[in-house]
Amino acid sequence: MKAMVLQDVEKLVLEDIPNPSISPHEVKIRVKAVGVCGTDLHLYRGHGNYNLDVHGRPIPLTKQPQILGHEFSGEVVEVGREVQDLKPGDRVLCDQGMSCMSQGRKPLCPYCATGNSHQCEFYGEHGITGLQGALAEYIAMPAVNCLILPPGMPQDLAALVEPSSCVLHANELAERTRARYTFDGEDPIQNVMITGAGPAGLLFLQYLRNVKHFEGLIVVTDVREKNLELARKFGGTPINVTRQDPSEAVNELTQGKRIHYLIEACGNPVVLEQIPSLIRKQATVLLYAHGYKGLDIGVLANVFFMEPILVVPVGGSGGFDPDGHPTTYRRARELVNSQTLQVAPFITHRYRSLGDIRRAFEEDFQREDYIKGVLELESA
Repeated sequence: MKAMVLQDVEKLVLEDIPNPSISPHEVKIRVKAVGVCGTDLHLYRGHGNYNLDVHGRPIPLTKQPQILGHEFSGEVVEVGREVQDLKPGDRVLCDQGMSCMSQGRKPLCPYCATGNSHQCEFYGEHGITGLQGALAEYIAMPAVNCLILPPGMPQDLAALVEPSSCVLHANELAERTRARYTFDGEDPIQNVMITGAGPAGLLFLQYLRNVKHFEGLIVVTDVREKNLELARKFGGTPINVTRQDPSEAVNELTQGKRIHYLIEACGNPVVLEQIPSLIRKQATVLLYAHGYKGLDIGVLANVFFMEPILVVPVGGSGGFDPDGHPTTYRRARELVNSQTLQVAPFITHRYRSLGDIRRAFEEDFQREDYIKGVLELESA
């Protein structure tokens, strides 16, 4: 089969690789749609590498190339002999994380047993940690990681359930911390700031408005007017940081109170330098983005001085439904399908072949009009 292989930093090559074989508890999926994620870009540029050896050291791409693609949906074409709840022709989306449930381990490790599946002791992740991702014609997945799509749900929107599940997990992790400012406590959150109006930032905004029903100020910063227009549409107060100093704008909008809950969703190291001028003391700071290449960690000294609660979430972690399927992904599927979380408005670029996806990394991510790209494969 064909696959797009990351052979080295900024070197994507279309290759023929063996078709995946399946174990008794797995299914073979014909890939139909793949979201192109900022994490993919970090891996492509060499700003991150989560494929580690037994000593915790990153394995160079030149030694172990990777196939990216962790946001995906597709069609089941083959099922293992122990699979009971899926059949060829079923349209599915997947939790790409390999947890104890995925691997049939019993008893569950302490992380899986407490709803932290993306921190599983035996964790692996397709498209991230060296396991084959979905930038290929086919992929093998545990059946328990797969969720059937509701009738009429488009494959492209189904692929974007993955980032939606990550946003659910991130907010819920933040809410579980013993923070000073909370949505329903004695010292309530009044002001929220989201740095970056990319797909993650726009999903965070919709989650706060449509799921949490937060009615207070939500400031959203970016440099791109198209993104900020969407932020305004979804209920945010946009600030173009090329035209207005974010610290001055926050001070004015909050009458000097500053931000109670800051969500960093852009991955720009400049933001970390700005945080002390944006937040209240003992605020909650959610560090969602990755890829702070070149940042001197000393820049965080002034952040630490303000005693914030720092929350660093990863993935769409959560518990499992009674049938073993991932709870957070199921909930995210429902939110996307009902359009409580709208993902279609920020799909700006579409790619029709594996070879075409190279353009996303080499050109489109840098375009002013780019928000989110999706690969759509009609046949394989």
